[in-house]
Amino acid sequence: MSRPILVLSALVSAALVSAPAISDAKTAAAPDSVLNAPNQAQFLQNIVKVTVTAQAYDFSRPWSKRAPNARRAIGTVIDGGRVLVTAECVANATYIELESADGEQKQAARVEYVDYESDLALLRPESAPFLANKAGLKLTTPNVGDQLSVLQLEANGNPLFSTGKMTTAEVVRYPIDDSSFLAGRLSVSLQMRDAAFALPVLKEGKLAGVMLRYDAQSSIMDFIPTAVVDHFLRDASKSPYEGFPRMGCSFSTTRDPQLRKYLKLNGTNGGVLVTQVLKDGPADKAGLRKEDVLLEIAGEPIDSDGNYKDATYGRISLGHLVCTKHFEGDKVRVRLSRNGTSVEAEVPVSRRSPGSYLSEPYVIDKAPNFFILGGLVFQELSRQYLKEFGSDWQRKAPLELLNIDRTQSETDSETRKRVIILTRVLPSDVTVGYEDLRNLVLKSINGEVINDLSDVPKALQKAANGVHRIEFAGDPSLIFIDVKSAEAVGPSLQKSYGLPALNRMN
Repeated sequence: MSRPILVLSALVSAALVSAPAISDAKTAAAPDSVLNAPNQAQFLQNIVKVTVTAQAYDFSRPWSKRAPNARRAIGTVIDGGRVLVTAECVANATYIELESADGEQKQAARVEYVDYESDLALLRPESAPFLANKAGLKLTTPNVGDQLSVLQLEANGNPLFSTGKMTTAEVVRYPIDDSSFLAGRLSVSLQMRDAAFALPVLKEGKLAGVMLRYDAQSSIMDFIPTAVVDHFLRDASKSPYEGFPRMGCSFSTTRDPQLRKYLKLNGTNGGVLVTQVLKDGPADKAGLRKEDVLLEIAGEPIDSDGNYKDATYGRISLGHLVCTKHFEGDKVRVRLSRNGTSVEAEVPVSRRSPGSYLSEPYVIDKAPNFFILGGLVFQELSRQYLKEFGSDWQRKAPLELLNIDRTQSETDSETRKRVIILTRVLPSDVTVGYEDLRNLVLKSINGEVINDLSDVPKALQKAANGVHRIEFAGDPSLIFIDVKSAEAVGPSLQKSYGLPALNRMN
């Protein structure tokens, strides 16, 4: 499947939030003001059932895949003969099928664009006539206080509308943990239905958003509003896809009076403290520094909690102002306080590729890399690997690895492209005594510093006296592997453990 984009670019079970649970509460059909009965036939032409067969890689055994699973969603036809769904619906897809609402037509589809950060994807049917003469739903802006409807389909294809009130809009975490975007919150009770992904959220017959997640106990739904959808669609109209930009810095609040005094801030000028600046990132290029105070972004004053007053949604996080209201390459004007002096700068906002992280925040639609030496299994550290420790991975995964993933070791002295770890040991004659080693950060092999998995085979060429000298950043700090024995045991390892290969170096 060809995909024109790489996006902070995973396994529904590992990197994404699981399919939203839906209650079996009874809900009345939507009133005619939402969608008149005579218009239902025309409306349903712009709705399709989506069935996805997916198979994710097992990051604890990177040479293998997990069992395949099926997911079902409701896709919304939009302009251009494409179908809008959530990205988590199509993660690691091996086959995608579209079906008309009445079940009379079916068609294979492919992913045209996918953005796992904003959790949105566009599908295109393999045969263009499947969506011929379908204009697609128009977008509309949902507002706090609006009565909105969530669409589900009965088994016979009849629509089922559940109505509720939009109670708030705020910037929240999306399924990819490092991604935060605007989300609408809707109080609505949904019935149990087969399709649990990407339910359309409607306002007067137009698309107001797509379901992000649903809590059956509280009957609260978070949905991706059209402000985010529209940005995604605009990017998808260009090639290559660029995605949602960032400033490349982190910040903290300045509510503490003592901190404000230290920063030479008065009681009324708000502002947030810059705590980290990504090396060679947008903020760094614009000259921002740690301990600067961001006072304004694009002419909007920033308060001490990091919020600004949005014209549509009121006081919300500056993240929406930067990443959704701007596009890759935009120069965003900011005003700072630096040691009490006002400074202005232009930040060329851009998206950070997942491949530029020490520990990738997600690895989706591609196989994990690994290298096996005599039974020692070396892998690249990623958030995907850490999530193999279970739903409580943030507590159960090794602390050192969690710290690298959280901080990305973003210091001026950091030179590694990837963090390589010994994840496990496959028992063999070569690894006697090493069987219990787990999750050690690899420093060097034969005196060669390992900055990337591709450095491993190069370093193995420099063994001295027929022995590989392997150094770790933990305990034990040093182990030795016989060169000839490691080479000889390879075929038996493949046979014993069902390994298709001893390495994968994408």
